[in-house]
Amino acid sequence: MEKVSYKEIGLVNTREMFKKAMEGQYAIPAYNFNNMEQLQAIVMGCVESRSPFILQVSSGARKYANQTLLRFLAMGAVAMIKDANSPVKFALHLDHGDTFELCKSCIDSGFSSVMIDGSHHSYEENVRLTKQVVEYARDYDVTVEGELGVLAGIEDEVSAEKSTYTKPEEVEDFVSKTGVDSLAISIGTSHGAMKFKPEQCTRDERGVLVPPPLRFDILEEIEKRIPGFPIVLHGASSVIPEYVQIINSNGGKLKDAVGIPEDQLRRAARSAVCKVNIDSDGRLAMTAMIRKVFNESPAEFDPRKYLGPAREELKKMIIRKNKEVLGSADRA
Repeated sequence: MEKVSYKEIGLVNTREMFKKAMEGQYAIPAYNFNNMEQLQAIVMGCVESRSPFILQVSSGARKYANQTLLRFLAMGAVAMIKDANSPVKFALHLDHGDTFELCKSCIDSGFSSVMIDGSHHSYEENVRLTKQVVEYARDYDVTVEGELGVLAGIEDEVSAEKSTYTKPEEVEDFVSKTGVDSLAISIGTSHGAMKFKPEQCTRDERGVLVPPPLRFDILEEIEKRIPGFPIVLHGASSVIPEYVQIINSNGGKLKDAVGIPEDQLRRAARSAVCKVNIDSDGRLAMTAMIRKVFNESPAEFDPRKYLGPAREELKKMIIRKNKEVLGSADRA
């Protein structure tokens, strides 16, 4: 595939976005997508709430959507925003890139930001691999996210049995040796819809599972060591109970699904955390509406009739997240 710069497509990298988010004490939403309906919902939800955003693609999503088509989907999103006379800007970001070759391929095909996740390697190998990606990305003015610490859970092709909290004493060395633009840390968030086992949680007076609180002490220590440096939270979906309930009451089986409480994400967004990744909540919103349509109208077979409501619900969820949770609305 021919090389293309993200600037030709009309994208931005994350540098300016993160600087403004730090100053304004809000976080940029990073929404994962795999298909057209998700893309439409993300774009229109952020246009309507006037929020900057990051469009995220995992390695698996890139294979699913087709890497050539993906570039044109991003170009289409830029055109949609222009048609809406909106000032909203967005970055196209590789989520959990695990090899130099994958990151290079994304940079060459028009991504404006990439993540190299070397957190499953030794510390030394993580530094070496991250630095290699940063050095390549610099020539194209592409921003790079690294990761220290491991998140538990499964999402797409990323899986880990247990989490390892980020060690604050490593962050200065890692950032200075690699030259990364932002750092994903592990403070108790987790991938997927089943973020915590029931035995890790307590139950509130309504019998609802409450997960263990995020380790804000680790976040504060990291902020002290690398002041003003952009921090990223992965696995930060709230696993919205309303969607879990709709899914389960329409034939689904999501037992004990529990996510990160929104008040904790609000608190994180006011700190050095200036990018919050949201994938599972988008999947749940769409699945809830699709199951509802299939259950209530079993004769329905027009994809527009079930993907349409799913798209609308996802857009609604995005507007609410931007306004009420991340504080990114009206920051375009």
